[in-house]
Amino acid sequence: MKSVSARGCAGAAGIGALVAAAAVDLFASGTDKGVGWPQAAVLLLGTAAVLWPAHRRPPWLTPQLRAAVPALASLLCTADSVLRSGALFGPGEPAILLCLLFVAVRHCPRSSVMACATLDGAAVLALPVRPFLDDEDIMLAYMLIGFVLIGLTVAFAAYLRSQDYRRTVAVSETRRAERLAIAADLHDFVAHHVTGILVQTQVARMMADTGADELDPVLAGIERAATEALASMRRTVGVLRDTEDPADRRPVGDLAGVTGLIEGFASPIQKAALNRAPEVPDDLPHEVQAAAFRVVQEALTNVRRHAGDAGQVTVELRYERARLEVTVSDDGRGGSQLPPAAHGGGFGLVGLKERVTALGGELHAGPRAEYGWEVRALLPG
Repeated sequence: MKSVSARGCAGAAGIGALVAAAAVDLFASGTDKGVGWPQAAVLLLGTAAVLWPAHRRPPWLTPQLRAAVPALASLLCTADSVLRSGALFGPGEPAILLCLLFVAVRHCPRSSVMACATLDGAAVLALPVRPFLDDEDIMLAYMLIGFVLIGLTVAFAAYLRSQDYRRTVAVSETRRAERLAIAADLHDFVAHHVTGILVQTQVARMMADTGADELDPVLAGIERAATEALASMRRTVGVLRDTEDPADRRPVGDLAGVTGLIEGFASPIQKAALNRAPEVPDDLPHEVQAAAFRVVQEALTNVRRHAGDAGQVTVELRYERARLEVTVSDDGRGGSQLPPAAHGGGFGLVGLKERVTALGGELHAGPRAEYGWEVRALLPG
């Protein structure tokens, strides 16, 4: 059974009170100096403008139209009442006009909000003129009450409008930050795979004279890296286009994906091994697993860029004292076969350190005791 929220109960109570107030006005239309048929038409028009369900509202029924038309009709009825005989007004018409004033202030575009709000406010203040044109004191007293109600309605609607604006700005900033992060992801993934393509292509050129059998694993690695790069780009562009396909989500890796990184990195010249301790849990927080995946990815990319002479790369995953330790080490001596244009801008480790420290972890990168390079990250688990 579906539960009813307090907000739903309050909304239903408000609708019921508004309909009851309008019904009181309509029933009074048969009495002397009661609500006449012009006022009854205003009540029906205003009630429809306020209570028409949003999901069934036609496109032409804009907030401007909803707020302005009943207010203009009410002002015309007031003018007709003044020119002929005075008529009473019940609680329904001012309640409807105040609701339409709320709609005008909160939902109308900035270009028309003042005009629509002024029409609704003027219609509310003009209501006491109908029966009390000859009694100035009572008319002014009712106008004062109407002025207070107008002020409260405008203040409440303006507050909610400001909250809507803040929420819209917050959502926009969040989306912008997320898309910047997605762009960074795209750079990381594509740079990793394209660097592998470049390295393996150079290996293939050097092995061109040794025989087709030895070239086959290298060419297969090139094909795999190119396919993964294209897949990463497709997934990321799909997210930027707000696709609803679950397969096109942000390409963030996890600990299970580290194995694929290492397999894609290995070549006939460079070997790679993964040493994962048995105590490393599989249910670490997703952001921790994603950060560990990025550490391995960036470290392997840097090995290709700056340590082309490395023959062995080792990735170690350990878990002690509720902290995940990720270590990537190589035995290179600083030799690189890549041209300078392929070395990148040097900001990979900087961005990686920001990602790790944002999680409360630590990142260290530097030369090993004898030779080679090591990247070590400690992540809270």
